[in-house]
Amino acid sequence: MRQHRVPWLVLLASAVLEAVWATALGLSDGFSQPLPTLVFAVTATLSMLGLGWAIRHIPLGTAYAVWVGVGAALTVGWAMATGAEAFSVLKVAFIAGIVGCVGGLKALPQDQ
Repeated sequence: MRQHRVPWLVLLASAVLEAVWATALGLSDGFSQPLPTLVFAVTATLSMLGLGWAIRHIPLGTAYAVWVGVGAALTVGWAMATGAEAFSVLKVAFIAGIVGCVGGLKALPQDQ
């Protein structure tokens, strides 16, 4: 059971790193700001490595959908929380839908 969880934990960590690198990319101002550019490079690399490892254990389509969905939801959520993007109840509802779909993918048996 524990062995089955590790790929999912790595995938979720990679999705969190996706949100970090996406945010850093926006802050890098076209890679002209050194610190956000460095954060982008490191977290993008780690995120891709984690995704690459996870797809050895989780079907590619499922892993990619989870990675993108969680990363996008966290990126938008962070942008709204920090005021970089306007808050909207509809955005929150749609993000909740993404998170719900990700949970559904995780809940499916592996052979579905």
